[in-house]
Amino acid sequence: MKKTVLLIWLVLGWSACAFAQVDTGRDLSKYADDKFSEDDKYQVETPYQTVVVKQPKSRKIKNVIFMIGDGMSMEAVTVGWTLNGGHLNLDNCPVAGYSRTYCTDKLITDSCAGGSALAGGEKTKYGYIGQDVNEKPFFTLLHKAQSLGKKTGLVVTCRINDATPADFVCHSPDRHLEAEIAAQYVDSGVDFILGGGRQFWDQREDGRNLIQEMKARGYNFVEKREELAGVHDGKLLALFAPLDMDPCLDRGPVLEDGTMKAIELLSKNNKKGFFLMVEGSQIDDWAHRNKVGYMAEELFDFDKTIGKVLQWAENDGHTLVVITADHGTGGITLVGGSLEERNVKVHFSTKGHHGIVVPVFAYGPHAEDFQGIMENSELSNRIRKLIK
Repeated sequence: MKKTVLLIWLVLGWSACAFAQVDTGRDLSKYADDKFSEDDKYQVETPYQTVVVKQPKSRKIKNVIFMIGDGMSMEAVTVGWTLNGGHLNLDNCPVAGYSRTYCTDKLITDSCAGGSALAGGEKTKYGYIGQDVNEKPFFTLLHKAQSLGKKTGLVVTCRINDATPADFVCHSPDRHLEAEIAAQYVDSGVDFILGGGRQFWDQREDGRNLIQEMKARGYNFVEKREELAGVHDGKLLALFAPLDMDPCLDRGPVLEDGTMKAIELLSKNNKKGFFLMVEGSQIDDWAHRNKVGYMAEELFDFDKTIGKVLQWAENDGHTLVVITADHGTGGITLVGGSLEERNVKVHFSTKGHHGIVVPVFAYGPHAEDFQGIMENSELSNRIRKLIK
């Protein structure tokens, strides 16, 4: 008797109507007439070189680097992979899984609730930053690392008081209370802070100058990427834009340089290790605007940073790297293109977020703990158990 075995791969998720996030205030007018004349098509002339790393043999975790691609759906990753000729630094991760992103009161989450679940290990309400449904502040992954004497850091290209970075440090029922959120960083004890949003620090209605307050607490302060090279030790506050930073084609390798400077400072003379959150913040912005070229370039910027991180982690041997997204954006369908010619044609089904599961990648000791389909809050708790 013959037996028929059917192997069915299922990627389960939900599709639903999505909302448009509040615009960040970034001036995008100068990108109206650019080389990306067709927003649903893009071609890469010269691919970037990816790295090859081996999985470390050690089982001991000293450091955790949590990398979040804002709005980075599996579809966005596939677009990037195609445009770079079938190669991404992400390919080095030996383990992959999926994360469900819904929040407690909506199927389609925002970055506040999505990031809070990743930071705090518990799902919460739409719009809530770093707190549970009863507005009790989360004891986040960053807070746990601090409680164990580890150094901590945040590197983003959006406002540092925007949803995802704030989810790890601050708490608020309203993401728009940005001046209040920024003020919570002053006594947070975070060792390395890099992002945009300077106007919420030294152009405040309450008259406070948070930059001066941070300097009084021993922080170095820089306002340009080139100044990072001059900082060799101590705590650092880096604010590179009044609001969000420019797109990566204009801002340069801020994410890469900032991340590697964070690793340098956080690991220096440090026996207890560190926790670092890195966000590819603007993948989401351009997926919202349905511009595949700019979205892809932001994903490349994030993946190049991943490559540098993986090389450092391989050499260190005791660093867990987990990469995921807070949600997907744009409802992308890859409808055409060529690996050989490095081009794509896509269809966007929404200018908002969507509810499809997002990818999880892991590298380093205990990477195998992150396979399978999990809640975003469970992903956080799996990391929490390994921070010791």
